[in-house]
Amino acid sequence: MLTKLRNSLLARNTLWMLLGNGARSIIQAAYFIVIARSLGADGYGAFVGTAALVGILATFGSLGYDNLLVKNVSRNPELFERYWGNAVVMILFSGSLLVGVAMLLSHYFLPNTISPLLVFSIAVADILFARISETSERAFQAFERMGWSARLAILLQLSKLIAALGLVLLAASPTPEQWGLLYLLSGILSASIGFLITRRKLGAPRTDLARAASELKEGFYFSVGFASYKIYNDIDKTMLARLSTLEAAGIYGAAYRLIEVSFTPVISLMYATYTRFFQHGSGGIRGSLSYAKRLLPYAGAYGLLTGVALYLFAPLLPYLLGSDYQNAVEAVRWLAIIPCLMAIRLLVSDALTGAGFQGLRSAVQVFVALFNVLLNLLLIPTYAWRGAAWASVISDSFLLISLLVVVWYVRREEQA
Repeated sequence: MLTKLRNSLLARNTLWMLLGNGARSIIQAAYFIVIARSLGADGYGAFVGTAALVGILATFGSLGYDNLLVKNVSRNPELFERYWGNAVVMILFSGSLLVGVAMLLSHYFLPNTISPLLVFSIAVADILFARISETSERAFQAFERMGWSARLAILLQLSKLIAALGLVLLAASPTPEQWGLLYLLSGILSASIGFLITRRKLGAPRTDLARAASELKEGFYFSVGFASYKIYNDIDKTMLARLSTLEAAGIYGAAYRLIEVSFTPVISLMYATYTRFFQHGSGGIRGSLSYAKRLLPYAGAYGLLTGVALYLFAPLLPYLLGSDYQNAVEAVRWLAIIPCLMAIRLLVSDALTGAGFQGLRSAVQVFVALFNVLLNLLLIPTYAWRGAAWASVISDSFLLISLLVVVWYVRREEQA
């Protein structure tokens, strides 16, 4: 049994990503605790509200070419240099425009108390440099060299932790603006190192603009899919900052961060298996769905157990973050069902993507994202962060059901 596991590329890659994401989550948790405690609920609310708005735009930073890299290079490794070069060009071009869009939208979607300097710092860090870091990770993922993907993922979070510790050491009373500048510097550092490592290990980037133009539509589908995911996952934090208070955004943001950190093992599994979905789905939805079913018992069981643990241990959160976050206990308990929903939903989603139905997946996600925004508009003004939590649970449940219906329809059409 041990020999079989050692010889299994999937097992090794999953272990690499589990170790890498485990280390990354520990570092991320440490940096989260430092920032949440040092900025307080109001300051942290300003940061997460801004980061949520920027994060939606950041999904268009590469126009989906990082995912096209994984899809095509996993099938033909000789295409790597062209797809990597195209992805970098798209990030520099699209990302630069999106930074300006972020500055414009911040006037309408964020409260006036949030500084433009904070918005600019986070926008440049997440739209430009974080996308370069992520594309470097994707490059190694395309070759199923998850060891290097894991190292680069750790590097990104480690640089943020160093920046957070620097904030505490350098500022007697840290402000969101000071954190924004250090956050940007950490992004520049990790992106630069990741780019150099990728160039040395895998090759220099080359551009093929004709190929890039021909695949713009497919890449856009990927971006739309991830943007819709970010909308129903994060827009509530921005809306809380605008429609309620920065304190409410901070409380809810802290609770949701804990949910995300707890989901690390399933994210590791999905990251390690992403290329396999494309390989199994090359012949249609039946192949990728069959592969998803093999992973379901592991992902589903973990999601269920994680939800129970979150509910039981939620009262410890104020001891970690401070008394400002007492209400985060209730928020975590409302959100505890989300890991189980996410575990199943990610498998179904990747089954569609792997079989070439990213457009359908994106369409469903866009519809649910709009539904989530509507729910938040209705619930947040009256119920603050509780309304955001209820909207998240309802939207995640609706998304899972919708994706299952789409898979059933696609499979029926293939069999007809």
